[in-house]
Amino acid sequence: MRLKRPREKNLVPQNNPEKARAYAFLLLKFRLRSARELEERLKRKGFSQEQAGDTVNFLKTKEFIDDRVFAAKWAASRLRKPVGLRRIRQELAAKGIAQELIEEVLCGAQQEYSEKEIVKQLAEQRFARNRGVDAQKARARVYAYLLRRGFAPDVVKEVLANHDDC
Repeated sequence: MRLKRPREKNLVPQNNPEKARAYAFLLLKFRLRSARELEERLKRKGFSQEQAGDTVNFLKTKEFIDDRVFAAKWAASRLRKPVGLRRIRQELAAKGIAQELIEEVLCGAQQEYSEKEIVKQLAEQRFARNRGVDAQKARARVYAYLLRRGFAPDVVKEVLANHDDC
């Protein structure tokens, strides 16, 4: 019986900035990416740390990537889902966006986005889906659903406390 060897990464020559840039542009063709996210993808592809960093710096200077633009567009797209601001904050942090930039983007988003109103609408929809279920069980389900969507627990508790069906 022949044992399979684990596949090695397709190592790319380290002194080939054209291939690194081509791969970065390929990734950017599908969606915007943060600088850290792009750097990690380049390293995962087999480019050296130095080559990945150089490529990201090149893309920054040519304004192909900008964490501020990425964060604003990511937040806007996620708010259309709708999801809570806590979840967006976590997603942006996982993508390597600086905390100050996250707060700046979410502060601007909060002015146009009423989390409490969205929670009320989603709670009404979920309670309607759970009509035949015990009231306490329905409330627990709706609470868990809203927390999974990333809404603040205090907002969810307040909305559910004011909900008159249960």
